[in-house]
Amino acid sequence: MNELTKALGEAKPTLVGLYKPSKESSDGVPAVVDQLRSQLGDKANVLAVDGSQNEDLIKEYKVASYPCWLLFKDGAVAWRDYGCKHAGELEHIVREFI
Repeated sequence: MNELTKALGEAKPTLVGLYKPSKESSDGVPAVVDQLRSQLGDKANVLAVDGSQNEDLIKEYKVASYPCWLLFKDGAVAWRDYGCKHAGELEHIVREFI
């Protein structure tokens, strides 16, 4: 079972930052995810996923551009947005689903 599948099986919200390392706009996603993990602790799952290594996921969720942020609650997408985001902005959104 991969990390994403495990996270989606849990009751707490899961925020996924889909990025592509070759895209300049995606460069900060792993750093933002690390910061969010420390801010949210065990209240939510926060993952950075390389879209170029997960084509099935990109197709399943119809990701149009990078970075793409998907917030899952109870196994379904509850929120989606594109573009660079700051950890504080994402933290506020995730806390609405905790």
